Order: sequence, then structure tokens, then C-alpha cells
Amino acid sequence: SLEEGNTGEDARIDSSERQTLTLLNLALILGLAFVLFELWSSLLPATRILDEWVLWRYTETLGNETVTLQVTFADLLIAMIGFAVMWVAARNLPGLLELALQRTSRLDAGSKYALVTLLRYAIFTIGSVLILGELGMPWSKLQWLLAALSVGLGFGLQEIVANFVSGLIILFERPVRVGDQVTIGNETGTVRRLTIRATVIEDFDRREILVPNKKLITEQVTNWTLSNSISRIVVKVGVAYGSDPARVEALLLEAARGTPGVLSDPPPTAVFAGFGDSSLDFEVRAIIADVDQRLAISSRLRHEIDRLFKQEGIEIPFPQRDVHIRDIAWPGPAPLATATAAGEPQPPAA
Repeated sequence: SLEEGNTGEDARIDSSERQTLTLLNLALILGLAFVLFELWSSLLPATRILDEWVLWRYTETLGNETVTLQVTFADLLIAMIGFAVMWVAARNLPGLLELALQRTSRLDAGSKYALVTLLRYAIFTIGSVLILGELGMPWSKLQWLLAALSVGLGFGLQEIVANFVSGLIILFERPVRVGDQVTIGNETGTVRRLTIRATVIEDFDRREILVPNKKLITEQVTNWTLSNSISRIVVKVGVAYGSDPARVEALLLEAARGTPGVLSDPPPTAVFAGFGDSSLDFEVRAIIADVDQRLAISSRLRHEIDRLFKQEGIEIPFPQRDVHIRDIAWPGPAPLATATAAGEPQPPAA
């Protein structure tokens, strides 16, 4: 409903504001810590010990020379602080972006969600590379490690990797977006979240269904709202034999035109579908603007059809069955004779 939509929108705005405040507090704390460190580093000898405490050494090729570098306790401390900053930024910076995107109407909800999710992935990726580089794992070495891991992941965790790659394809290609109404197999619902491994779909019973991202890429998916939310409804009705088909079609069209939510362009149509067992079968087909209102508009259309049929005296019949009883041999004693030659009744023969 409209009130539920407004409540959800207000909740998202409140969450974005809280995340913005968290980022501001983090920036103030980091700024204060940096200023204090710069002021006290020359006065406190203990700060110089952090640079002299070597944890491990590693070699790095710079041009044609191979040099030995070292990782100190200060580097480890900086890496831990960087990890904390990355974690807080990944959880709160996308909220700040979402709050900024709320002010523009040029992007739909799916586009905004894709940008926010990609920003979160970028923060984790860039932060991890910088932190590992601070600990003696620069990109020149890290890429070989990732290449080796990719081979192992390809064999052992191929489904997880496939779902992750499928999630990235969904974010970039956007065949399914947050807020879309989709049908996958026998399940129909609204896309609520796109995670690394699966897509969360909420059905009409308010159940949350986790669908692997790979399934959305490799299997047939019906997206009811990909390019627009226009849909068609079909209402079937049967009338009693002897009714005027032309009059029935006219009443069906009148009912469709008088139903709120039915578009006039293209206009609704009524067809004589066939001869049923006990009724003349008709169908009225109409185009609606919002697929979310399919059930409500179909119900209103049926109410209007029932009202017009009662007003015109057109009957919607019950199912009819003809039962034929054939003569069969009586298994019991023969019936009593009506009279004997003398006029006396006789008992049945044994």
C-alpha cells in the first residue's frame, strides 16, 4: 500500500542518515588521532620503537634490482586501522551515496541499488589490496596468488564463484532489478535484495525466497516490470444457452470500460470463446497500467460483469448433466400378476 511504501522510504532515509553520522564521527576521530600523533610523535620515544620493531621481511623487485623490505609493528598497526576504516566505510559510505541519490529522479530504484552495491564491492576490493600491500603482499605478488586461488576455486567452489559472477552480471546488465516483479519456475514475487550469492524474492505471502544468482542467468525468468509495468488481464465467463452472444459481448465491453484501472488505449476486447458443456463461453481481455493491481482490477471487473448480467437478466448457469437410466433385468422375484383368469391374484412363481 501507499502508507507501507512511505514507511519503508522513511526507514531507508533514517538508516542513511545514521550511516552518514557514523562516517562523520569516524572522520573526526581519524583526524584527531592524526593531529595528536603528529604533535606527540617527536615527544614520545615509544612511537619510534614501533618503526624499529620488525615483524618480517620480504623481497621486492624494483626495476632491475631486488631489494629487501621489512614490515614493522607500525605497519601492522596501520593495517589494522585501515581494516577498521574499510569495514566502517563499506557499511556506511553506500548509505551516504543512497541518500544523495534519493534527490534525483533520473535513476530508478534498481539503478540506485546497483550503484550502491558496486560501491561496497569497490571499497572492499581496494581496501583489501592496500592493506595486504602494507603487510608485504603487493599487487605484483597478490595477482599470482589470486590466479592460483582461482584454479582451486574453479574446482572446489565453482557454484559459489558462479553465483558471485552471476550477481555481478545482474548488477551490470540489470535483467532483474530491486523492485521488479518476477516469476522463476513456480514462484512469483518482488525482488527485494541482490546479495553476493543469491537474490531475495518476497512472494505474495510475505515469504522471502532465496534464489541463487546463477539460476537467474541460466534459466528462464519472467520479468513483469523490466521495461514497463503494463500487463493484460483475461476474465472468463459463461452464460446460459439461449442468450444473445452479441448482447453479451457488448455488456462485457461496457463492464471493462467502466472498471477503474483498465486502459482505454489499447481498448478492451470481448470474444466468443466457444461452446461449453453447459454454457456459452466468453472472454474479456483488458490492458492495465500497473501489474501489481492485476488481482484488484480483475476482481472489480468481475463485480461489474455480475452487476450488468443481473440487470439484463443474463444467467450464469450451473453445470448441467443428463442422466439416462436404461432398462435392466430385475434380479429379484417377478412382480405380482395383476389378475388370474378367475380374477384372483396369484403369488409370484418360485
